Amino acid sequence: MIAYPVGASGEVLLFHAEVIARFKRHQQLRWWQCEAGGQLFARFRGDAIDIVEATGPRRSDRRSRYNYEPDRRAEQREIDERFPLGLHFIGDWHTHPEDYPGPSGIDLRSTAEGVRKSRHGLHAFVMVIAGRVPFPAGLYVALYDGNAHHVLEPALRGGSED
Repeated sequence: MIAYPVGASGEVLLFHAEVIARFKRHQQLRWWQCEAGGQLFARFRGDAIDIVEATGPRRSDRRSRYNYEPDRRAEQREIDERFPLGLHFIGDWHTHPEDYPGPSGIDLRSTAEGVRKSRHGLHAFVMVIAGRVPFPAGLYVALYDGNAHHVLEPALRGGSED
């Protein structure tokens, strides 16, 4: 598990082992691997935001070495299926073929559009980009409130990322 404190709020994003394993499975470590991505689903427990599932990639997504375009209809189905199970959509993840990833202009515009168009009670959406180096150094984790992105730094919990 990897923990990311959310500023001085007392809240913490907790990425469970299954979620980290999905990011690892899709790292772009070879020249021929395409970007991959999906959605993040969490349960809220006091000040803990337990990120317990990462979906994707889907066969219907459009993917290339430097681009990832999700199937928006499939994403909405995932949200609709998980909400009755107590899983809340909180953001997206995708890969980049770089060691230490950072968001592109397209990433920022896409996240801003998602925040604006979605009906939700969240203050921000989570954006995760998985790079090539081992995690957590190879993860970019930020909150995006529609105006700015706030990069989060990891605080390992239990001394391990798994």
